[in-house]
Amino acid sequence: MTKMWLPLFLAAMAASPSIGAESASPAGADASTYERTVSKAIEYLTTKGQAEDGSFSRHAGIGVTALVTTALLRHGRTLHDPVVAAGIKCLESSVQPDGGVYQPDTLYGNYETCLAILCFQEANKDGRYDRLIQRADCFLKGIQWDETEGKDASDFAYGGGGYGKHKRPDLSNTSFLVDALRAAGNDVDSDAMQRALAFVSRCQNLETEHNTTPFASKEPDGGFYYTCAAGGSSQAGQTPNGGLRSYGSMTYAGLKSMIYAGVRADDPRVKAALAWLRKHYDLKSNPGMGAAGLYYYYHTAAKALDAVGEETFVDQDGTRHDWRAELIAELASRQQDNGAWVNENDRWLEGDPNLVTGYALLALSYCRKTNADRGGE
Repeated sequence: MTKMWLPLFLAAMAASPSIGAESASPAGADASTYERTVSKAIEYLTTKGQAEDGSFSRHAGIGVTALVTTALLRHGRTLHDPVVAAGIKCLESSVQPDGGVYQPDTLYGNYETCLAILCFQEANKDGRYDRLIQRADCFLKGIQWDETEGKDASDFAYGGGGYGKHKRPDLSNTSFLVDALRAAGNDVDSDAMQRALAFVSRCQNLETEHNTTPFASKEPDGGFYYTCAAGGSSQAGQTPNGGLRSYGSMTYAGLKSMIYAGVRADDPRVKAALAWLRKHYDLKSNPGMGAAGLYYYYHTAAKALDAVGEETFVDQDGTRHDWRAELIAELASRQQDNGAWVNENDRWLEGDPNLVTGYALLALSYCRKTNADRGGE
């Protein structure tokens, strides 16, 4: 690891799923807004969001339960909290004989297990979930697209994670996979992490030695799209020449995943992704997608910007953004009176207040500064 990368690496480590209650709320004028917004959201989830079996929105699988329980843990709730304990118990009941954490007959084994690992790691203060996490990690590596699925490194599906009937790999699922691998203790040089990085690199609109897909040169703007596999696809559509359009949530997901996989700050892939994001900095919409996937975007953007380690984010025009303060204000302005958030564009289940409120709380958890960042206060 080079000294040039050290600041970004340390920032990425600070963004790991173990921050929890050790983090402090923002200093200054943002503190009261932050505390009020978080308090209202937690009140909603703990009084209106949870079912008797401990789940949140079980109709959508157990992913929402894992995501919301993680959000509560990151904001200081512990295993002694009845809502957290019930959520964890629900997840424990979904551990399968193969080590995965998912509902039987699900199409979303990768997604659900990845989110469950993040939750169990957040709760794993005394090592009680070490074995569970280790087995779930093995499950994820077993379903990652690689030689065991008949894919060698030249195949565009190689290294990815996916879901659905055909389990086609995509950047969103692979981004969750990178998060889970990291939370489970895999270092940047692990085979699984480097396989995932190969897939992530191929979802970028940038032609390099890491990306020789037919899409890379058609829209070479440095952003990311949904998948390079199975003929390629972007949720933002195609360009007239058959290129795949970049969009905000996937570009933040790609950038974050590269940082977590050890790609250096001076690497052309990181530089190009940051250039795209500086050109398209926006907290009113998911660039390229409008309101679709907006709260997923907020969560992914906050995680990525925290990993980058810049206190202010400078856009293409040279404007300096205190992105944490701006995100707190934006989310506070969108919060409903009952404490929840709901996206009027309900694509990707964002009409579900549990899911969206979980995303918002996770995004807000990256708007704090750790005690170390604040000089040990």
